[in-house]
Amino acid sequence: MSVSDLPRKEVNVLKGHEGAVLAARFNGDGNYCLSCGKDRTIRLWNPHRGIHIKTYKSHGREVRDVHVTPDNSKLCSCGGDRQIFYWDVATGRVIRKFRGHDGEVNAVKFNEYASVVVSAGYDQSLRAWDCRSHSTEPIQIIDSFSDSVMSVCLTKTEIIGGSVDGTVRTFDIRVGREISDSLGQPVNCISMSNDGNCILASCLDSTLRLLDRSTGELLQEYKGHTCKSYKLDCCLTNTDAHVTGGSEDGFIYFWDLVDASVVSRFRAHTSVVTSVSYHPKDNCMISASVDGTIRVVR
Repeated sequence: MSVSDLPRKEVNVLKGHEGAVLAARFNGDGNYCLSCGKDRTIRLWNPHRGIHIKTYKSHGREVRDVHVTPDNSKLCSCGGDRQIFYWDVATGRVIRKFRGHDGEVNAVKFNEYASVVVSAGYDQSLRAWDCRSHSTEPIQIIDSFSDSVMSVCLTKTEIIGGSVDGTVRTFDIRVGREISDSLGQPVNCISMSNDGNCILASCLDSTLRLLDRSTGELLQEYKGHTCKSYKLDCCLTNTDAHVTGGSEDGFIYFWDLVDASVVSRFRAHTSVVTSVSYHPKDNCMISASVDGTIRVVR
C-alpha cells in the first residue's frame, strides 16, 4: 500500500454526541461504526452515508469503550459507572450487566466466539465474563498489574493487557502462564497487528512502541505526535504497512511501519483525537475527538 492511498480527505462528519467522544470503532466488515462518550450514550452509524441509526442509553456515567460481536448482533460497553453492559443491537435492550470492578472500566473486548467479554479496569485488573451463563460473577480475574489497566487485546488463547504501570502483559489462558514486557512508560492503548505478530503500544511519553509478540523485543518507536495526558488510540492500517494514531493537538499521524518516518499528518479535529479505527478492507478510517465529532476520512 503506497502513501498516496492513505486516507486524508474528510468525507463525512458524524454529529450527535453532546460532549467528548471517547471511542469510535468500525464493526467487523467495516459497514457500520459505533461510538461512545461523555454523554453516557453509545451510537450506531452508517459512516459511509453519514447516517445515525440508533442510540443506546443505560450507562450512569461516561462510556469509555464499546465493541461489537462478529455477527453484529450484540455489543458490550463499559465506563465510569464500573459496569460492563451486554446489549442486543437490534432492540437496544441491555441483556446483562456485569458488576465486579472496584473502579471505572477503561476497555472491553469480545473473544472471537462472542461468548466471553474481557474488561480492563482502573482497579488494576482484567476480568473475563461469560455472556452465555446467567452468572454475573467474573469467570477469571487477572490482577498482577500494579496500576490501572487501560487496554486489552485478545487472541484465541491469550489475553493481553496494557497498563499505566508501564507493562504489556500476555496471559496464556490454556496453561496459565504470564509474560510481562516492560516499556518503562505508562501504556494507555494497545492494538495488535493484523498478522498477529506484533503489539503496538501507545505510551504517555508521546511515543508509540512496536513489540514483537513472540520475543518481546522492541522493534520500532514512532514519534511526532503529542500524547501526555489523554488515552489515545493507535492501530495499524489493514495491510500492516503503516501505523496510525491521534494527537492531543487534533492531528492524525501516519508512520511507515518499518522505518518509523511520518509519511502523512493532517488536522482532523479542533481538539484531542481520542480514537482512531481503520477500515478492515478499504483505505478509510474514522476518528473521534474531545470536540464531540467523529470524522470519516478516505
